[in-house]
Amino acid sequence: MTTGRDPRLLAEQRRRKILELIEQKGQITVRELVDRFSVSSVTARGDLDALCSQGLSVRSHGGAVRKLEASTDSPSDSREAQRYADVARLAKVSVTSVSRIANGSAKVAPSVQATVLAAARKLGVTLTAGKRNRTITFILGNRDTVNEFQSKVLLGAEVYCAQHDWDLQFISFRCDLNAPLGSLRLPEALLRSNRPSGVILTGTHSVSILAALSERKIPFSLVGNNIVGDWRPEDYDCVFTDDERGSTDITRYLIAQGHRNIWYIGNQRLPWFARCAAGYRQAMKEADLEPRFSEISSEDRELGYLAVKALLANGERPTALFVGTDQAASGVYQALQESGIRIPDDISVAGFNDTIGEVLHPGLTTVREFPKELGGHLAEFTLRRIHEPNLPPQQLVMPTELIRRESVRRLSSSHTQRTPVHLQENVL
Repeated sequence: MTTGRDPRLLAEQRRRKILELIEQKGQITVRELVDRFSVSSVTARGDLDALCSQGLSVRSHGGAVRKLEASTDSPSDSREAQRYADVARLAKVSVTSVSRIANGSAKVAPSVQATVLAAARKLGVTLTAGKRNRTITFILGNRDTVNEFQSKVLLGAEVYCAQHDWDLQFISFRCDLNAPLGSLRLPEALLRSNRPSGVILTGTHSVSILAALSERKIPFSLVGNNIVGDWRPEDYDCVFTDDERGSTDITRYLIAQGHRNIWYIGNQRLPWFARCAAGYRQAMKEADLEPRFSEISSEDRELGYLAVKALLANGERPTALFVGTDQAASGVYQALQESGIRIPDDISVAGFNDTIGEVLHPGLTTVREFPKELGGHLAEFTLRRIHEPNLPPQQLVMPTELIRRESVRRLSSSHTQRTPVHLQENVL
């Protein structure tokens, strides 16, 4: 008896078994269905008609059916089929329903869709879409080259996408960061009819690209540390590095080593450097020390090099320099070495991001980020947004770690305000 059970669910379960039989035998007749499932011939024909109308089967002679060679609602490979089957068992629905949801079909009831998506999340399964362009575009904004940090973010995203059978496409994109809303033209790859299904934004971007992607309903995630303009992180899927806390930690460390005349080097016109400057400023304020800032407008190695040359030309006598990136710190090293100033004997140097600190000499004290993990979370957020567009926006803050190396030395109290004679000679 079927009293108390949903007849639609029973029919779906029966049809799933019919498909399994067809796959095993190649074909099946109406008479066999009547005998095997104890149903009327009318019900058996109805099941076959339903399977044919869904594109899962086609009629053959004598009322039998055979499975289509390539079903648009069926998983495309064995690994995908197994994942769909696992989700179907947990959600208590057919594999066909899972496949339809993955393909964005409107034929599935919202309640069934919610149950399937919840089961997929519980199993850690991303439902890939066979009819969709299974490509994520990784857009590096307003940088001339892929530095060590960005390459690790890219690697993390690529690994996550590969694990979930998605491709990752890389695009370098430059634009006017101060362009007004509505004036930004997206990369050509996002304007084509077969555009990628989602986007990851890293590097430096403006609020205009966020508006443009939202307007076109392109799912995306972003690194929240480097967005130019006023924006609301809570409105987007974004991953942050906790750069302000990391900058506060490393400045406190310099202060604990006896340093008082500490300069911050970073182009505060860019959000990343401005956020690090805020952490530095907080630590200096806590210690009742005057924050000192370089005003050089540049990036990476050139920023550090030019900033140090300007400081020395102006007769400044810092005991320590906190530099907003390891790349800029490498320029600081070069400028100090050219001037005959020793690290850390004459000036201590600290960086941020731990991408090249280990290969500098002496080893650079810095703040370690976790860019590969960051990239993985960005890919996860984008794929989740593709499959569940109505989810509330997600934000994640990644921690940092202070890495102590040889570029910082401890000062005695008598040395704190005194500049060595040979250093004074080098900057005259």
